[in-house]
Amino acid sequence: MEEKARAHLIVSGRVQGVCFRAATQKAATFFGLYGWVRNKHDGTVEAIVEGSKKDVISLINWCREGPPISRVEKVDVTWQDYHGEFSEFGIQY
Repeated sequence: MEEKARAHLIVSGRVQGVCFRAATQKAATFFGLYGWVRNKHDGTVEAIVEGSKKDVISLINWCREGPPISRVEKVDVTWQDYHGEFSEFGIQY
């Protein structure tokens, strides 16, 4: 059985106004993950991601690059207890 995981991400750099949320949603869906992504008022992007640990790690690695027009400076990851509370990966506004 695959190990389940949950991670809280804060992505810093040029990550707003560059389709980062939509690209993250697309990547998370590709990896079969659940949760959400949103812009924060401080210019960062925040996400909660749940799924298999290997797929969560894949999305974290993807976030370190982001979409082509972005410029990611840092991805802070906080591992949390898996809850299994999401049925999709959405964009919060």
